[in-house]
Amino acid sequence: MKRVGLVVLSCLAISASAWSAQPETDVSVVQNPDGATVQGVAKVTATIVGIDPATRTVTLKTRSGKVMELEVTNEARNFDQLAVGDVVTAQYRESLTLSLLDKKAEASRSESETAERAPRGAKPGGEIGREVTIIADVVAVDRHAKTVTLRGPRGNTVDLHVQDPERLKRVKKGDQVKAVYTEAFAISVEPATTK
Repeated sequence: MKRVGLVVLSCLAISASAWSAQPETDVSVVQNPDGATVQGVAKVTATIVGIDPATRTVTLKTRSGKVMELEVTNEARNFDQLAVGDVVTAQYRESLTLSLLDKKAEASRSESETAERAPRGAKPGGEIGREVTIIADVVAVDRHAKTVTLRGPRGNTVDLHVQDPERLKRVKKGDQVKAVYTEAFAISVEPATTK
């Protein structure tokens, strides 16, 4: 699998330090008659308090006062556009949608990836993401344990806990489930606000 390295290294460098800075998180669950979606977002915002062009190092300070130094790789465009006072936001989003299929299909797995980086001359930033879609077979339903066992296209099984007993009543061995997992990591830089 080919990953686009243009944004990845910068994203990983920022995310490693940023996630230790206590991100703001938001989780939601949306249900419909045929399935459910769980979505989560974690976000960290920090202000640039120092820049060392010789080492391509940026010093960031979070709202909680945590200070971190990050080396910005050469793959990140527009390093020279950064300025003290700019606000850097790192955001990680993921979601999982599960739904019962009404027609039989062959168990399958597909994956797609996306990558985007800031245009030349703009503030640095970008986003990487992927989406994985799996069609899995229901191989067991345990109503007492409130679990459904799924077997994917590679033969792996996973047990899912179903909290809603009414939804569990509708699932039986031999059914199929479509699972769509998406994740994205984005970094953006906003200019310093003038006072």
